[in-house]
Amino acid sequence: MGAGQAPDRYQVELSPRAGRAFDRLTGAIRDRALAAIDSLSRTPRPHGVVKLAGLDAYRMRVGDYRVIYEIHDRFLLVLILDVGHRREVYRKR
Repeated sequence: MGAGQAPDRYQVELSPRAGRAFDRLTGAIRDRALAAIDSLSRTPRPHGVVKLAGLDAYRMRVGDYRVIYEIHDRFLLVLILDVGHRREVYRKR
């Protein structure tokens, strides 16, 4: 990367499941989830993110909600797999 050149940003895409789940969020949690998802374009592995056991996916906490996603470094892509309450999001897997 040369002087003055911006670092590569990841493209963030929502799977159909994640899109439906995100659409069901309301109010402040929707705003917080959107901010967290947007931040993944700059830093796909921020502090506090956990790699899920047995899956090639990561988990980000947003209050009592979780964002489950995959990182495809080769394509500079972050694919959001699901968004939901911590009590329910892991049951769907």
